[in-house]
Amino acid sequence: MKHPNAQPGPHYQALIQLLRTAEALWNASRTFFARWDLSPSQFNLLNLLTDHPDGRTQTDLSRELITHRSNVTGLVDRLEQRGLVARCDVDNDRRAYRVVLTPAGATLLRQILPHYYRAAEQAWGDVSPKRAAQIVADLTTVTEAAARLAEQPLPKDK
Repeated sequence: MKHPNAQPGPHYQALIQLLRTAEALWNASRTFFARWDLSPSQFNLLNLLTDHPDGRTQTDLSRELITHRSNVTGLVDRLEQRGLVARCDVDNDRRAYRVVLTPAGATLLRQILPHYYRAAEQAWGDVSPKRAAQIVADLTTVTEAAARLAEQPLPKDK
């Protein structure tokens, strides 16, 4: 039974569609990366290392991947077992290490990226580049509003 005062606002359907879109894109990316025996998260981690020849800390990677640091440990472990990344000690800190892309990881990314960029363009269908840029701007606004909402205290039930 619906609460009499609980009615969806004008943006509710947009939010639902955004969540459906995110789920569809995630499912498509799982299928896409399976041919290289990677998960989307593993690919994202490799991609984040591309422009960082000195590597990145696990904390940096967890922030960029928007996931808990402990999840990054598992990703790094699996990629390291395949020889796609390596852990390197940090000078002056025996507890810390940086994750670096290995030559095998860089080679794999060079194989994947042209296909990935093509698929990313295809995912937009007939949406024009100008409209896509506007959607990015709109989604940035939604992201910022959601971040502010997440910082607010929870309301008390009456």
